[in-house]
Amino acid sequence: MTIEGRHVVILSGGISHERDVSLRSGRRVSDALIKAGARVTVREPDETLLPWLEENFEDVDVVWPVLHGVSGENGSLYSLLRALEVPYVGSRPTAAKLAWDKASAKALVKRAGLRTPQSIVLPQDTFRELGAASVIHAISKGIDFPAVVKPVEGGSSQGVSFVEETLQFSRALVTAFTYDEGVLIERKVTGTEVMVGVLDLGDGPFAVPPVEVVPTSGVYDYAARYNAGETTFFAPARLAPELIAKVSELAITAYNVIGMADMARVDFIIDDEGIPWFIEADPIPGMTETSLLPLGIDAAGLELSEVYAKLAERAADRGPRNTPTHTDFVV
Repeated sequence: MTIEGRHVVILSGGISHERDVSLRSGRRVSDALIKAGARVTVREPDETLLPWLEENFEDVDVVWPVLHGVSGENGSLYSLLRALEVPYVGSRPTAAKLAWDKASAKALVKRAGLRTPQSIVLPQDTFRELGAASVIHAISKGIDFPAVVKPVEGGSSQGVSFVEETLQFSRALVTAFTYDEGVLIERKVTGTEVMVGVLDLGDGPFAVPPVEVVPTSGVYDYAARYNAGETTFFAPARLAPELIAKVSELAITAYNVIGMADMARVDFIIDDEGIPWFIEADPIPGMTETSLLPLGIDAAGLELSEVYAKLAERAADRGPRNTPTHTDFVV
């Protein structure tokens, strides 16, 4: 069946630090689906949502979560939708959780042969138990400078700091712990930042052209991601054809080993020797006017409304993702 006339419920907003981005993404997806002929309802993920879904179960064909931050991206919402047997666009709960946890995603892709920067992952309790000064000293011995300090779980570059020397760790750690109780410290890779969108419209995952980002400030932070004029985008990226093919292949590998579905964005930095380094993967990428997956879709010569309609159609037709087990919940 096509999406025309079918009821798609878009979830956007929420209470995370990325609420505004989610609202903007939700509006863009809504506009595209309406253009494709769908009936669209946009809802907040609040205390009325689950009862409303149960009451309107027969009328809702598919739910599309366009949520950023913990409640939307860590797989817990997907688990609840599965429990209610509501079809949705997106990955299995466990895959979403693995992608949301940067350390887990790095471990999986490294096992699959991708390169990812050396890193240390520590919970906040470690600093309390062993003493912040001693822990920072040990970190500085194990990680090459410059380093990146980021929350283990988080998105949109929030809570991320760059550290050039040991004395800068304290402030960077405080910033990261504002967003999560775990911190990931990794060697900073310098080079060309490219993000590769991966889609599965029914014939298996494929990569759209990678998008190169060149932020005016030199740092692709929250402002550079979502404020018009803060970043120059090149879609496709200014890379040699063989490097585009390589990074596209790596993105599909990451997509598969993490177990993502429908769509994702995989981020790399390509160093001066032409080596792509995996940074992170996002199973609910932004869909705003400056977001990278839509730019890649445009660069592929695909129509956004047709792509989004196909994603919604497939999710509605496959049902509540009961296989291989209905109990694939985040625990």
